[in-house]
Amino acid sequence: MASVHESLYFNPMMTNGVVHANVFGIKDWVTPYKIAVLVLLNEMGRTGEGAVSLMERRRLNQLLLPLLQGPDITLSKLYKLIEESCPQLANSVQIRIKLMAEGELKDMEQFFDDLSDSFSGTEPEVHKTSVVGLFLRHMILAYSKLSFSQVFKLYTALQQYFQNGEKKTVEDADMELASREEGERKMEKEELDVSIREEEVSCSGPLSQKQAEFFLSQQASLLKNDETKALTPASLQKELNNLLKFNPDFAEAHYLSYLNNLRVQDVFSSTHSLLHYFDRLILTGAESKSNGEEGYGRSLRYAALNLAALHCRFGHYQQAELALQEAIRIAQESNDHVCLQHCLSWLYVLGQKRSDSYVLLEHSVKKAVHFGLPYLASLGIQSLVQQRAFAGKTANKLMDALKDSDLLHWKHSLSELIDISIAQKTAIWRLYGRSTMALQQAQMLLSMNSLESVNAGVQQNNTESFAVALCHLAELHAEQGCFAAASEVLKHLKERFPPNSQHAQLWMLCDQKIQFDRAMNDGKYHLADSLVTGITALNSIEGVYRKAVVLQAQNQMSEAHKLLQKLLIHCQRTRNTEMVISVLLSVAELYWRSSSPTIALPVLLQALALSKEYRLQHLASETVLNLAFAQLILGIPEQALSLLHMAIEPILADGAVLDKGRALFLVAKCQVASAASCEPLKKAEALEAAIENLNEAKNYFAKVDCKEQIRDVVYFQARLYHTLGKTQERNRCAMLFRQLHQDLPFHGVPLINLL
Repeated sequence: MASVHESLYFNPMMTNGVVHANVFGIKDWVTPYKIAVLVLLNEMGRTGEGAVSLMERRRLNQLLLPLLQGPDITLSKLYKLIEESCPQLANSVQIRIKLMAEGELKDMEQFFDDLSDSFSGTEPEVHKTSVVGLFLRHMILAYSKLSFSQVFKLYTALQQYFQNGEKKTVEDADMELASREEGERKMEKEELDVSIREEEVSCSGPLSQKQAEFFLSQQASLLKNDETKALTPASLQKELNNLLKFNPDFAEAHYLSYLNNLRVQDVFSSTHSLLHYFDRLILTGAESKSNGEEGYGRSLRYAALNLAALHCRFGHYQQAELALQEAIRIAQESNDHVCLQHCLSWLYVLGQKRSDSYVLLEHSVKKAVHFGLPYLASLGIQSLVQQRAFAGKTANKLMDALKDSDLLHWKHSLSELIDISIAQKTAIWRLYGRSTMALQQAQMLLSMNSLESVNAGVQQNNTESFAVALCHLAELHAEQGCFAAASEVLKHLKERFPPNSQHAQLWMLCDQKIQFDRAMNDGKYHLADSLVTGITALNSIEGVYRKAVVLQAQNQMSEAHKLLQKLLIHCQRTRNTEMVISVLLSVAELYWRSSSPTIALPVLLQALALSKEYRLQHLASETVLNLAFAQLILGIPEQALSLLHMAIEPILADGAVLDKGRALFLVAKCQVASAASCEPLKKAEALEAAIENLNEAKNYFAKVDCKEQIRDVVYFQARLYHTLGKTQERNRCAMLFRQLHQDLPFHGVPLINLL
């Protein structure tokens, strides 16, 4: 299931995507890039409305804001951006900058003198309080404060900026001519090289206050909503180090560094950056300015709370508990109920393995509602639903609770929690064995558009919820034998969540499990054994279970039994009911494969009782199949057949293709065994019905490439056709059996000889 407490991290830097940088030492100043932007604004004012079309002017207006707020870029890149919006204006800007750079210093002086004319007249071109107007006034004021030597240095920098831009334009033109001759593949490589060089040439000096705020806001938003579009961890850290070099006390940069280090699971650097953030927040006095005398204490308690969340994320539960106790103590002294509610939520996370943890969670939800904290209340409800699902509560009660939390989401536009809620519903339906409902919920989440407006046009679709939904889709398609569709989903997951991203482990585990199941179905146990290592690295419990399955398939019964017994004790202690039932089924299979079906019966009955208690339909159906097979081996096929009639409907409705094939194969065996003592006419009818079920079972096994099961089916069919006197059909099945038997080793249980 989705980790609903992933969103409990308190982020004091972000509020609706805006970075709070109240104190910043570097103000705006004039750079060659900003002179080029001023030339663009001046040319836009001089150009009449008829010269530029409405669509071009609209594109230019959309381009202006990122140009004004973003970091400095090279002149060639600026030309390219303007040309994409309005080619005519790009040519005018290029000529104007060329005349200024190749002229004299007085040309730049005259340009800044003429800028103030934009505000003159009864109907000025630019309003003083507009975004463009404020930018122009800041630049005019900054230029006016420069000394003569500084003006000369600025003009020299402008000339160098222009020369680099012209040189870059010539290189681009030569590259374009070469690309026409050398083909598209080389063109793509050269474009990639050029983009890298452009980043290296771009301005590496200190950012102004607004540029830094925009950069941090954009990158923090991308890390939250679409990590693939953010800078790589190394590039982002390089930019942050450059920013901190000019202003080490910029607290928000330290917090973004903390978020960046979390991406690569660097516990030391992330802790270092988090502590520096709160240290700088206290030193700059930013907290005390906005919160009075409470600022100092507020920083301390939220520092301890974030430190507890950090340790919890890395699995350092003892350190997390100590930090959380410190946060609770300071929050109680300051009477901060909001901080105490966050602490209460994390107390549940740390103690959710205890039997009384639900009491803590219910108290947290009530308090969050009382203090008007819908975000925390909704997270608490979803955590409570998740806990009740593992406790075996009915689906209708869980869905009613999720419906109440959805009302909170829509009322307060909490789009992130809407996504988590739908992902939770998908996981709950999978847990209960309702594959159709799980498929519907997963597709609903993927078809939804985010309600939250995100910077840079990014949709909130790269969160953990989407990763969980896509993994469920891949597994559901693989269960139905649609391996090509599952492969496409996994390919999309790999593109959307690269291996170095936070949620990549989800699709990695999903991919390994699908490959393991395919290898086991195909009888390639050596390949399945090689995949166990990767599964164990991502999920130790799942890896140990898969290792036992491989050992069992290779007839290493004693080793498999030892492994399963250790795993059973561990899962019972950690209350992993789903895995406990799976282990019990494997242990029972070991018993009846060792010709001890009577010993397997109590184990199967225990598994069936747990499945019914926790309403795990898929595992309950699988347990019934094993019980029916044990009864068949014990010589009571009529009882086994009546038991199968109870379990066949949910298997055919929601079960995996392999389970459907096994169920029909077992039904055919029971039909043949129960008809052994019947009169010839009824026996022939029973054999004909068994052959039809075997044909259907063979089709199911073929969908998942389960060659061992197909071999057993055709062998059984050959025996039935021989009994019915159908020589041609018998020979065809016998030939197919021989081909499969030569390709596959024989590890199965002896088939029924009673016909």
